[in-house]
Amino acid sequence: MPKTEINDKIVFSVDREGEDNILRGDYSKSLQLPSIEDNPRCMAKTVEKLAQTHGITKIIFFQKREYEYDYEQTMMLNEIAKLFLYYSKDKTTFSYQALSFGRCRRFVDAWYNELQHIIFDLMIKDPFSAYVELKRLKRQEQILLEKSIDNLSNYCYNKFIGLLNQIIVQLEQTRFIIIAKPYLAGYEIGDRSVYRRIFKPMIKPDFMYTKLMSAYPKGGEEIANYTIAEDTEITVFKLQENVQIFYHMMPPEFKLSEEKYELLDVAKKIMAEHKPKKSEFVDPQRMREVFFNVGRDLIEELGSYRNMKLREKEIIELTAILVRYTVGFGLIEVLLQDEEIQDISINSPMGHIPIFIVHGKFDDCVTNIIPTTTEAESWASKLRMISGRPLDEANPILDTELDLPGANTRVSAITAPLNPTGLAFSFRRHRDKPWTLPLFMKFKMINSLAAGLLSFLIDGTRTMLICGTRSSGKSSFLSALIVEIMRRYRVITIEDTLELPVRQLRNLGFNIQQLKVASALSHGTAEVSASDGIRATLRLGDSSLIVGEVRSKEAISLYEAMRVGAAANVVAGTIHGDSPYGIYDRVVNDIGVPKTSFKATDICIIATPIKSADGLHRFRRITQITEVRKTWENDPLLEGAFLDLMKYDSKKDELIPTPELINGESEILKIIAGNIPDFAANWDAVWENIETRAQCRQKLADTALKLKDDEMMEAGFVILCNDVFHLMADKVKEETGILDHKKIYFEWEQWFEQEIKKRKLNRKE
Repeated sequence: MPKTEINDKIVFSVDREGEDNILRGDYSKSLQLPSIEDNPRCMAKTVEKLAQTHGITKIIFFQKREYEYDYEQTMMLNEIAKLFLYYSKDKTTFSYQALSFGRCRRFVDAWYNELQHIIFDLMIKDPFSAYVELKRLKRQEQILLEKSIDNLSNYCYNKFIGLLNQIIVQLEQTRFIIIAKPYLAGYEIGDRSVYRRIFKPMIKPDFMYTKLMSAYPKGGEEIANYTIAEDTEITVFKLQENVQIFYHMMPPEFKLSEEKYELLDVAKKIMAEHKPKKSEFVDPQRMREVFFNVGRDLIEELGSYRNMKLREKEIIELTAILVRYTVGFGLIEVLLQDEEIQDISINSPMGHIPIFIVHGKFDDCVTNIIPTTTEAESWASKLRMISGRPLDEANPILDTELDLPGANTRVSAITAPLNPTGLAFSFRRHRDKPWTLPLFMKFKMINSLAAGLLSFLIDGTRTMLICGTRSSGKSSFLSALIVEIMRRYRVITIEDTLELPVRQLRNLGFNIQQLKVASALSHGTAEVSASDGIRATLRLGDSSLIVGEVRSKEAISLYEAMRVGAAANVVAGTIHGDSPYGIYDRVVNDIGVPKTSFKATDICIIATPIKSADGLHRFRRITQITEVRKTWENDPLLEGAFLDLMKYDSKKDELIPTPELINGESEILKIIAGNIPDFAANWDAVWENIETRAQCRQKLADTALKLKDDEMMEAGFVILCNDVFHLMADKVKEETGILDHKKIYFEWEQWFEQEIKKRKLNRKE
């Protein structure tokens, strides 16, 4: 049972949470400020409690907000508490009799009162001032010693200076004094600024569970500062002698007045009595709308009752915060509004470890956000209801997707027994808009020739597998390939966790149908298996088939679909691996697809995360575009079945065409050409077509960069440019009887220049 003590309306308790022994101070009924750095009385009471209790590793105060002092800060106070306890138990050292040193009675009055004040009062409420006072007292006694002319005085001063030295040395060995000593110059007794430099609690409002380190990292070099969601400030730091990048977030909920904190606290308690039912989580967006409206009315009513004059903007802000911490996912939702964030990792055990992110510009970063066990359990409960999938000891893995305000994300959660320390989560943020090949050109993942080649292969209705490790950009690249499919053709997507931007593509006019199947890791759900889902697509009519990720036995069904739909529709998907042979090895040897069926794969696209020489930076690159030839029997690697069309050159940092591609030795491109009269037995025409597609995409990318108009590389305009390219090709063929690629590009460029003029005028308006 936790120990509890009431002192001056402050309730102190000691309890154990995980690996921590926590000293809690409830200041909710006290007028005192619960702050070690600002309030000397609070510091004195805390040191006294630490002296009475051994093994405290964390200090938490509560008063409207929760203030948590971590292990390092608690250890500094523990050292002061141990000294205080030592002096308290050995009071004879500071008694009249002891301070007389046998023959120094005439000095005792002055020494006793001052030393008692420093050791038993100042030491616990202001140890730095106690240290400064001891140093001052020592200097004073040394001056008196130098002026002394009799042996008795010399003896007494030396004895007292020796005692002072002993105390000063003990203090100087504590971490607090070691850290605080650089601030000694110009220090005035009672100045608390030194404590504010050293003691920086994590602050958590009462209505929240997540903790936030509000202070900037000591000695950090600011390398970026920007705002997301209008009022959330993001500051990015390089840390001294540390390879980590620190991502500091200050959301609006940490900048409210005490009055608003109290309002939100009451509102949350009222909303908690009306928890959403499991059935309401079937439509999370609708549920949020309902709770937003209810919360808004509640905020207005409570504000009116408390005579708070809240503007409309303030009501909306408070309501959004309230919804985030009732039916939402708290600060995770704020993080996901940063478009630069790609991945969020939340490791166990909760309450100790900060959230880690992968940032688009700064790669891996550590944040100032620390989720708690309560928060994690709340997320797990919501994920179960939203997904309809279990997360328990029998099913310790849950994969699902979340559509949150401003972001769509894939979530993976694990729990015991797979994770012995409890819940852990991974959030992968999906881009708000579909990726495009010109965007990947901007980030140097591919070049224009690779974009032209892939566009040609898609129009040639080939089967493709994008291979790579986790976070290599496979799914993003797959979505860019879907954008290249002409909107006149139907597309069916199959995923166990919805990641592809189907809704956005549908809004852009695509004829696209989404299918959701059971995860390979889930058990006991009513969802259709991936294999059955793929087979079902064969009954849904003539369609391009896109498989989000090939994981298991559904690969057998996928290859059935490839063989049935060969040369009729695009079939594409992603798979984990690192090379064309890695795909073969996984598909044939691990999953069990027959060797001959693997020949249905036409193109392997290898996505690879590449690190810089210093190991601090990471870049995504397509490193191979490889075709699979069909004239092998047993081993495609030994029998030369893998022909690289383009390969990554690390010196040039780009894909370059292989001699086999340039010389027209690709069997896949010959098969495509053989079905098109304009290309049959005419490699030059095929190559010109690929180069013309590349030229169009290079013109688009160059113009977008020149005009600083990234919107030009987004799916809407890219699709328009692709459509016009096909229309111009048709127009030129009709007018001239041949595919005159110079004329096609000329016509397309004329249209493009006119379109750019229109965009410039629209931007001015």
